[in-house]
Amino acid sequence: MLLKEYRICMPMTVEEYQRGQLYMINRHSNEQSEVGEGVEVIINEPCYDEQHGSGQLTEKRIHLNNRLPSWAKSFFPSIYITERAWNFYPYTITEYTCPWLPRLHIHVETRYEDNKGTNGDFTHAKVRDQLSDADFSQREVIYLDLAYDKVPDKHYKADEDCTKFHSKKTNRGPLQRNWQETHSPIMCSYKLVAVKFEVWGMQSKVESYVHRVVRDVLLLAHRQAFAWIDVWYDMSFDSIREYENEIQAETNDKVRSNHNYAAPSQSSSQAKTPIDSAKIT
Repeated sequence: MLLKEYRICMPMTVEEYQRGQLYMINRHSNEQSEVGEGVEVIINEPCYDEQHGSGQLTEKRIHLNNRLPSWAKSFFPSIYITERAWNFYPYTITEYTCPWLPRLHIHVETRYEDNKGTNGDFTHAKVRDQLSDADFSQREVIYLDLAYDKVPDKHYKADEDCTKFHSKKTNRGPLQRNWQETHSPIMCSYKLVAVKFEVWGMQSKVESYVHRVVRDVLLLAHRQAFAWIDVWYDMSFDSIREYENEIQAETNDKVRSNHNYAAPSQSSSQAKTPIDSAKIT
């Protein structure tokens, strides 16, 4: 298992980011979805945990059909990754699995705090149950700068470049070098990411590759949440939930229009497992 911690500062408050993140996730999912590919929402409903209280449970299928080479499509006409998330904002657990790669498991624990990335306390992280204190303390901590760390060229958009973007509604940005030291407000996303792929001869390469993908996904998502702030800033949480419902219905229609689409079975209810059972298996 390869464990890394990512810290991404944002020029906003934790309360603001809750709305911005929800808007960003749904808009991004819709933009990335097309016929037979994209993010399909299977479950989106309230949940409750004794420790964290009320939250939101989601289960999604991330369809990758059109990213497969033509020869592979004859073997896997419909391939997807399952995402299960328990959102008790400002704390969340997210897990990723793939039916075609049963030995691959990605476990993400996130907390959001109004500081500039100076709090490394993951004392109660569930992944610690499977590691010694020494192993946990040796995790690599990676600070991502949404302005000056580069996203892959294929994802770059000038209007999402935080070194150029200026928010008219909040008067924030463009972000200068070392902006984290002086910007107010500021918050940090702390993400503990464990990748496990126990296949002899391939474990190290696959786990390292997945972390490179995770790094790019986290950087792009946080850039978009800030670059789109003038769209979502005046929206209430309830209005963003309404937007979420509309976008999810539209995105699901896109994905399910594929003739190879297979409806999820009732086994999806496994996502309702209490959060205490969420672990790397």
